[in-house]
Amino acid sequence: MQMTFYFSDTVVLLFDFWSIHTPTGMVLSVVVILLLSMLYEAVKMGKAVLLRRALLALPRSLSREALMEPEEGDTGPTQGRMVRPWPRLPREAVAAPSLEGFKARWFRYHVGQTLFHVVQVVLGYMVMLAVMSYNAWIFLGAIAGSTLGYFVVYPLLGRG
Repeated sequence: MQMTFYFSDTVVLLFDFWSIHTPTGMVLSVVVILLLSMLYEAVKMGKAVLLRRALLALPRSLSREALMEPEEGDTGPTQGRMVRPWPRLPREAVAAPSLEGFKARWFRYHVGQTLFHVVQVVLGYMVMLAVMSYNAWIFLGAIAGSTLGYFVVYPLLGRG
């Protein structure tokens, strides 16, 4: 096996049946690796969007410390950090939420994050192992796919 980068239209990628022996086969394989790299970036951004949604779905009471007036000796992270345009509420005025709905939502987000993570790991290893063939065309396809995927998917992060 070659241990330095080389340009060739002959390579075996990932599986025995993915054996390339023609320029057309190499072009198709580079396109497949490019698409896998783009999909990797999309899954990575999808995971970030899901995390943001999970954080936005948190009950307000988990961050209610920001609304409460500090108790004597309170040196919490919100103490003196932000200027609030509204008055702080006494601790008794901030109601505790029902955690049942929160736990169910949190579990769904956690399962979604886990599935996204598994897909991201599988795609990442597939692209990495393809690049480890040391074929320069495959390497350039992986880099181009990652670049193009990030370029296309990153603007969608703000919409999620």
